[in-house]
Amino acid sequence: MPTATASTGKPLPVRRYLSLLKKKEQMDVSDEISENWRWCDELTIVQAALLIVGIDPTSKAGASCERTVYSEQPKGYAPAKIAISDALQSGKIRGKVYQNDSYGNSVGAIPGSVDVDASVVSVGSVKEWLVSRGFRKGFLFPALEPTDYLDPGNDRYAPKLAAAVQAWKAVTDPNGKHPKQALMKWLRENAATFGLTDDEGRPNETGIEEVAKVANWKPGGGAPKTPSE
Repeated sequence: MPTATASTGKPLPVRRYLSLLKKKEQMDVSDEISENWRWCDELTIVQAALLIVGIDPTSKAGASCERTVYSEQPKGYAPAKIAISDALQSGKIRGKVYQNDSYGNSVGAIPGSVDVDASVVSVGSVKEWLVSRGFRKGFLFPALEPTDYLDPGNDRYAPKLAAAVQAWKAVTDPNGKHPKQALMKWLRENAATFGLTDDEGRPNETGIEEVAKVANWKPGGGAPKTPSE
């Protein structure tokens, strides 16, 4: 096994050395999140918390985090997981709660508990909840290019214009759907980012349809072609 030394020049204890290697391993994978996660309409609580803190759930750090002590889990993961669990239980986030099972089978669920590996949350609802908490960054939110008309800090920033442009750029393959349907799906998932939600944080269908009409490159309608055509 290779050895490491502290600033004093003395060898580090094996346990400390392994801990440092583990933290380095977590850092190495933190920015390598698969874009395929953007296809998911639902996530488990664990997956959602990991994506929020910038960790791919299928990475080494992500796959092992629930078996790791708090002090060695990805930074911010524990509070994110707890907050999402509480919001799901209180109804602030839409999804399905599954309780922990103290016996390892389908009986003996612990009342009031949340199984973070089994319980699922709506991605769109999580994003709405995050925005309500003043959080608009990270993997779950599409990055806006430094273009004047897409910059929320611009005095003439128009959220619906930005939403139409970003939706048009994101939906390159409707996957058998009519472009307008695919655009509306993307806009619902990102409604919170562009202010396309109502007072209760739910997607504003009227506003979403208006934006989709602008971004739709086949306004004439008609049946969409299948992927094989």
